[in-house]
Amino acid sequence: MLRLLLRLFLFLTLLAVCMTYVERGNVLPENRMALILLAVVLTAVVIVIDSSIAQKSLKAISGLFFGLTGGLLITYVVAMVLDLLISAYRPDLAAINGQDQPVVAITKVIFGIVVCYFCVSFVLQTKDDIRFIIPYVEFSKQLKGQHPFILDTSVIIDGRIVDICETGIVDSKLIVPRFILNELQAVADSADKLKRARGRRGLDALNKLQGSANIDIEIMETPTMSKTEAAEAVDLKLLTLATHLNGLVVTNDYNLNKVAKIRNVRIININDLANALKPVVLPGEGMMVKIIKPGEESGQGVGYLDDGTMVVVDQARGRIGDVVEVAVTSVLQTSAGRMIFGKLDAANRQRPVQSA
Repeated sequence: MLRLLLRLFLFLTLLAVCMTYVERGNVLPENRMALILLAVVLTAVVIVIDSSIAQKSLKAISGLFFGLTGGLLITYVVAMVLDLLISAYRPDLAAINGQDQPVVAITKVIFGIVVCYFCVSFVLQTKDDIRFIIPYVEFSKQLKGQHPFILDTSVIIDGRIVDICETGIVDSKLIVPRFILNELQAVADSADKLKRARGRRGLDALNKLQGSANIDIEIMETPTMSKTEAAEAVDLKLLTLATHLNGLVVTNDYNLNKVAKIRNVRIININDLANALKPVVLPGEGMMVKIIKPGEESGQGVGYLDDGTMVVVDQARGRIGDVVEVAVTSVLQTSAGRMIFGKLDAANRQRPVQSA
């Protein structure tokens, strides 16, 4: 709305300037329609040039003063240079008794209006990216954290992002693009029962994030993209948006993680974060684990820790259902998770084998 009002002001101002010269008799009345057409054409050209510039960040009315100040200053300097050039090369157009010729005067006014428009538009759209400091007044960026976190569909459905944010360690703004929300709604409306349940769980997680007073979250409308970017898949659109916003993508999608590294987009993988928070287990240490199923190899038994870590125990196939003490032999860390390999201690091996 602010930009529409600014563009309307630009057109009315140009039109008023043109009509003023008609009323004063500096321009013949027969040329009135030509001046109106000139105002329309100039307005359209300025707006097209402004719209072709890449999308900026947030806008604020406080930048109006700085835009007008810069525009008027530039106009004053250019007007002085123009007078010097006219005096040197076109004496017939020089000012008479301090009054500019109509052609020179209207040129200066129109130039000043256009420059002021561009300065105001630039400052309004980039206020949060630059810093103004004047005596007793300071305008600075008001976003939480240094870079926004852009949520992927998979991490919303996963739901662990809610618990992570509620711990208070996330100080950045969370952004959910509109196309991610649309994809989440499509999953929730799926004919497949499992997909529908996952989508609804994701919507519940998103409602919890929006309802928390300690979390700054925004549903961002899809920004203006080129035709090539608009035709990209959702994951690639997410990476493109992260590049434009200088943000980090939060996901647990393994393939998206790989593509993001190729495109130099920073990623926060929830699975990697969960693995980093798991307790460190060194070879030789002991632990208690319940054997719940046989392993793939002969004699192996498989159990799980409370955090979901798989423990593969040699010679434990006959101890299914028992809680045994295991001596860790090795730890395998992968992007999919952590696996612990161990063997029964001497005391457990001496116990009689129970049938599975």
